[in-house]
Amino acid sequence: MGAGLMEPCGVLLCAKPPGVTSHDVVARVRRGLDGRVKVGHAGTLDPFASGLLLVLVGRATRAQRFLMALPKTYRVVARRGWISETGDPEGPLEQTGRVPAELELSTGERLQRPPAYSAVRIGGERLYRRARRGEPIEGAQRPTLVHRFELLWREHERAGLEVECSAGTYVRQLVAELGDAYCESLERTRIGDFRLEDADEERLLPLGEALGFLPERALDPDEAVQARNGVPVSADDPGLEGPVRLTCGEELVSIGERRGEHLSPLVVFAQ
Repeated sequence: MGAGLMEPCGVLLCAKPPGVTSHDVVARVRRGLDGRVKVGHAGTLDPFASGLLLVLVGRATRAQRFLMALPKTYRVVARRGWISETGDPEGPLEQTGRVPAELELSTGERLQRPPAYSAVRIGGERLYRRARRGEPIEGAQRPTLVHRFELLWREHERAGLEVECSAGTYVRQLVAELGDAYCESLERTRIGDFRLEDADEERLLPLGEALGFLPERALDPDEAVQARNGVPVSADDPGLEGPVRLTCGEELVSIGERRGEHLSPLVVFAQ
């Protein structure tokens, strides 16, 4: 994955193992690029969790917001009859013996508070840092959406679950809603149409392909020059809504957003 004359740009589908942070994975990819290229990710995983992590390379870091907004699917092992201060196996555990009889979670919209042990920032400081100092607070409520909740198996105090939910949903909190239970293991198996089984750090997915879930507006060469310079172009199709890929031939020029009868570039990728 050498840079050659052009800066590498694209998305890596990485399989994060448990016990390392998302930052660790990003740092490893950055070292492989000799630290010359900007690298980020599109949605963190807790250290205890495993699964799919989208690592963004080069100008692809500018597309972070669009990839982070994709829904996520998780495989979960819930341990019932126990509670955890952090909602996962890394916090102090207490056996209550109260095993929830039902394992059902309603789907649809809900308000959820980021847990005290989370990476959400309040006042410029991550919540988990305050919690470790003995000053735990929860973040403000925010809307989330559970698309699907499925019981896969149940054996004694453990149960396997599959959850499909919106970006920003804390699965640890969902498991806690079942009663006395915590999230013993968590694996992210899907982000939008990206699948864990397709993870391959040797293949840098072109950004235009990675953003293929967005609608497209093809530009002629003159319009491409406009978009490269941040100038709005005609929306062309009245049905285009939300973020739109502005392309010229095989090149992804920018991402635009409808404003009236035009698409205004939000972020420009073309060099």
